Amino acid sequence: MSNKALELDGVFAGYGENPVLKGISFSLEEGRRLAVLGPNGSGKTTLLRVLDGLLDWRGKLKILGKDASGMKREELAKSVAMMSQFSGASLPYTVEETVLMGRYVHMPRGIFAGPGEKDRRAARECIRAAGLSGWENRRVTELSGGQLQRVFLARTLAQEPSVILLDEPTSHLDLKYQTELMDYLKNWGQQPGHTVVGVLHDINLALRLADTFLFIKEGKILAFGGKEILTPHLLDETYGMDVAAYMREAADRMEEIINGKHLSKPL
Repeated sequence: MSNKALELDGVFAGYGENPVLKGISFSLEEGRRLAVLGPNGSGKTTLLRVLDGLLDWRGKLKILGKDASGMKREELAKSVAMMSQFSGASLPYTVEETVLMGRYVHMPRGIFAGPGEKDRRAARECIRAAGLSGWENRRVTELSGGQLQRVFLARTLAQEPSVILLDEPTSHLDLKYQTELMDYLKNWGQQPGHTVVGVLHDINLALRLADTFLFIKEGKILAFGGKEILTPHLLDETYGMDVAAYMREAADRMEEIINGKHLSKPL
């Protein structure tokens, strides 16, 4: 019998009197990779903030079988980690120092406490996993957007979560690193006890990462399930446009480039 990573029942949440999420209910088994899709303002990031304990909510929510309303911040941080949109780096920490921030929840407390050898080994392993070996002493202010996002990935992994939350993690990244990041997170999510929940705008990247899909519009669930729920009608209802036609046109343009047909067309 599979364990549940997330269980939501009638969850409401928002930033004022009017809720953004309006009675969200679904459950997700451990080992799944969920893509959350929907138009801007539909409640996707609000959902992640609820799961990460950053926003008050009402209803019922369980994380890894535990009632989230009774979980302390430190306990939650040992289970769930958020990798947010690229936002740059303003302080000149080194790569290793930045990744070690993800170890905070595992470090002993006290005036003289700090990262131990176990924490440093874990940080170095996460740096290696993110493809940054040899960069430990580089200042993050010297890195490109793609390199910095690798650092943020390593910091997220250093937290040793069971659930990774992704808030548009491929923003400002080139195509190569977008696909590399999705493939890495897909492989991570396939390991026992790991679950990925990602808010994505790019449907192609969502298909590359996920095996389960949640469509939200105006704070309510339109559809939840595997790839079988992906239909032209659902995409049209979600985004208010003919998504299938748009994707066919994009595929046709790419086919022209692959076959060199665009070279014979007048500008």
